[in-house]
Amino acid sequence: MSTQFQRIDDFRWRIPREGGMRVPGLVYATASMIEDIRRDKSPQQVANVAHLPGIVGHSLAMPDVHWGYGFPIGGVAAFDEEQGVLSPGGVGYDINCGVRLLSCDLPVDELRPRLEALSVALYRAVPCGLGRGSRLSLSERELDRVMEQGAAWAVDRGHGEPDDLRRIEEGGRLVGADPGRVSTRARTRGRPQLGSLGSGNHFCELGQVAEIYDEAAAAAFGLRAGTLTLMIHSGSRGLGHQICEDALRRMLEASARYGIALPDRQLCAAPLRSPEAIDYLASMACAVNFAFANRQVMTAFAREALAQELGMSEAELGLRVVYDVCHNIAKWEEHEVEGERRRLCVHRKGATRAFGPGHPQVPEPYREVGQPVLVPGDMGRYSYVLAGTERAMKETFGSSCHGAGRRLSRAKAKRVAQGRPLFRELRERGVFVQADSKRTVAEEIPEAYKDVAEVVDVMDAAGIARKVAKLVPLAVVKG
Repeated sequence: MSTQFQRIDDFRWRIPREGGMRVPGLVYATASMIEDIRRDKSPQQVANVAHLPGIVGHSLAMPDVHWGYGFPIGGVAAFDEEQGVLSPGGVGYDINCGVRLLSCDLPVDELRPRLEALSVALYRAVPCGLGRGSRLSLSERELDRVMEQGAAWAVDRGHGEPDDLRRIEEGGRLVGADPGRVSTRARTRGRPQLGSLGSGNHFCELGQVAEIYDEAAAAAFGLRAGTLTLMIHSGSRGLGHQICEDALRRMLEASARYGIALPDRQLCAAPLRSPEAIDYLASMACAVNFAFANRQVMTAFAREALAQELGMSEAELGLRVVYDVCHNIAKWEEHEVEGERRRLCVHRKGATRAFGPGHPQVPEPYREVGQPVLVPGDMGRYSYVLAGTERAMKETFGSSCHGAGRRLSRAKAKRVAQGRPLFRELRERGVFVQADSKRTVAEEIPEAYKDVAEVVDVMDAAGIARKVAKLVPLAVVKG
């Protein structure tokens, strides 16, 4: 099947229904971005998702869309409570991969002579790298509590403040987690990894608020030009990966049993009311909560290390959580569809929740301006903070882009980077990089990603999420 695009306006493109598609596709992009997207497999994946039973509205793709497992990365789909299905391919392997942003009032200009030392302090404090474990030691019973309680478990044990929890999606705990549904293999993989970054595109980054676009929203978020920020991008590590593996095996069997016609086996699914879907939601919630706790523990490690390096108390440092968002998740939400409030299971795969002003799930300090939307770019250029809008609630089930989106595969990025003095190149841009492996840095070179400014401009111009602030990187820790 050859995927066709119909232009709606400068930033929206329809993939019309054909064959077994139950709804159209809707892609957010400029004309030049569409040309790049056409060369990828992701448009076909958008169309494939539209085949799934009970899908509502559109099969959506954000401007950072690119090929992934099952759903495209940057894909969003909502499913009816009665007729819909649940697909692990609509969540992904790194369940609740997400981003946390912290800010403080320290002026970067006063810290520049110490940035390299601060990057080293972060690297020593936050365990990173493929398969590397944490500084914590969890018993099986404590692991159960992490999976049930999420970030609150970490705060209760001194890794942060209760106020942190107010500024995390779902309050840092997704209800419905059942550790009894998590396999022994998943537990074994996850137990030694709480409080660790991992590898790949995960990072811990010191940055600077470089530009403010929306003064009112920036003030509500506690962002001031010229001040220091900390961004942490990580997920549920081996625990979430194994939970996805386990679910995919069951869902392949379930798809056949329930007679669900699949255009792609990677979209294996089960009816939302089936035992298989209920089991996956309960185990997925365990991984979601593990990831929330993981970012909370790393926040505590980072606060401690930075305060110590600067010779001040953590209170004087004043690193406060702006927000923490999920990228890979499926969860129950209420949305208005054709004038009717409906309970839907919203899948976001490489996409960020972007609830608008006035929504009760937006924390009180931000409710007038909308939920913070955190969009990291690459380690050589910039990242953005956006705010969710009412239009997003009506059009994308309150969803926005989640990052820049890859342009080059990891293998191609390594070929492009071969022989280059990458650490020196980045340092000349003013970015200190500490990494467990040069290979990881090569895979994550800035050229491997789309320009996140273009991605964000689409969301802003389309009215889905408005720009609040631009952040530039100063020091990056990678696995």
